[in-house]
Amino acid sequence: MERQTVFSGLQPTGNVHLGNYLGALRNWVKLQDSYDSVYCVVDLHAITVDYDPQQFEQDRIEAAKVLLAVGIDPDKSLFYFQSQVPQHSELAWILGTMTPTGVLNRMTQYKDKVARGIPANLGLYSYPVLMAADILLYHANLVPIGDDQRQHLEMTRDLAERFNNRFGEVFPIPDALIPETTARVMSFADPTSKMSKSDPNEKSRVLILDSPDVVRKKIKSAMTDSDPEVRFDRDEKPGISNLLEIMSTCTGESIDNLVAEYGGSGYGVFKEAVADAVIAELAPIRSAYTQLDDEEIARIMRRGALDARTRAEGFQQTVRQVTGLAPV
Repeated sequence: MERQTVFSGLQPTGNVHLGNYLGALRNWVKLQDSYDSVYCVVDLHAITVDYDPQQFEQDRIEAAKVLLAVGIDPDKSLFYFQSQVPQHSELAWILGTMTPTGVLNRMTQYKDKVARGIPANLGLYSYPVLMAADILLYHANLVPIGDDQRQHLEMTRDLAERFNNRFGEVFPIPDALIPETTARVMSFADPTSKMSKSDPNEKSRVLILDSPDVVRKKIKSAMTDSDPEVRFDRDEKPGISNLLEIMSTCTGESIDNLVAEYGGSGYGVFKEAVADAVIAELAPIRSAYTQLDDEEIARIMRRGALDARTRAEGFQQTVRQVTGLAPV
């Protein structure tokens, strides 16, 4: 039986944080052994907002290096820079001709970004179409997503159905892949909001390349409440609940067992234990990262782009044929 294809991508918009790792990247690594995995650094998505070209070039390399350090294996997965595979953009244009503007007008991420002061532009507006092309290009069956991406995946499914209804059964309809073991890591500064790269408060997040001392300081400063009991209650104790989930995910211990062990120990002792667990979880990544150099990253990404273009072209030839765009 042919293995199903999984697709996902990471934007090169600054250092990867604990929420990215526990919520997504750790599962990407596990999926490599069971699925035909396609992972890329989605650098075209990242230029929909203002950026510095020189810094961006380094951010792209850093994103690739972090993903390799986390455990993405280019011998198991197709791994490349999105911008180096022009079929992404070609398919996005074709799908864009089939996307009603009314659908794009309802995309909440676009509205949220504009509301935060990010200048509106066509790329930001049509971002979901490029995302749909990313997924459909390799005929992905499954897409690992969080809650904030459900709307985009639904639009991708709709576009695949529109295309198939008009041109024949070309694309599989992709499903969301929600792993059983995943984490929704919240901000240390505001535990009612997700941990985010864009938060101006650097203490709101632990970066996976932070030193042990920095990790410990950030976790010790995490916002909690005045009640010293360690227990899980998202409504009354969001900060402690967030730390319990993080520790549970890092150690494999159930939240109930952690509450039984630390319930009466006080916040200071508990935060030290959480910091120890996070530091131990991230230590292999920091070690692997230091052993990678930019020249090796460039070699890996060139090879990945060549393989990705070859594979994407095979699929894209069918799209051109059914749409009347095949070479004469």
